[in-house]
Amino acid sequence: MTEERRVHLSRSAPPAYQALAAFSKAVGGISDGAGIDDRLKELVQIHVSQLNGCAYCVRVHVDRAVTAGIDADTIAQLATWRDSGVFSERERAGLELAECFTFIHEDGIPDDVYDRVGAILSEAEYVALSWVLVSINAFNRVAIAGRYPVPPRTGEDAGDGA
Repeated sequence: MTEERRVHLSRSAPPAYQALAAFSKAVGGISDGAGIDDRLKELVQIHVSQLNGCAYCVRVHVDRAVTAGIDADTIAQLATWRDSGVFSERERAGLELAECFTFIHEDGIPDDVYDRVGAILSEAEYVALSWVLVSINAFNRVAIAGRYPVPPRTGEDAGDGA
């Protein structure tokens, strides 16, 4: 396979990427203030990245999830979260909302999902998690458009061949 050269958006327009990074940081502050824990944030960001096919962001957020104490079995269960028993009611609500934001062009946020999620999350949590989902979807698009290579693993997991 020949190496394909793509425009690297973050390097080609640093001010735009810096604005996106600043947006992400602001979203992090909003989500922290609303009580969205790292576990929920990382689970939804991995799932969105999987749905969008962003290998770069999957790697980044799996590594962050492990750092946040999420085990490999839980991460592996994301693909089957509806049938899995490892996710809390809050996490299931977040994962459902994540799918709606990722495929927003299909049905928007359907009323039944909005009502179901709204019965579990407070308004502040709903707002904060929604901004997390907007942010990760934006980063996925930047990485996918530029075909960013999956970052190498570091630390104890590096080079285990699995």
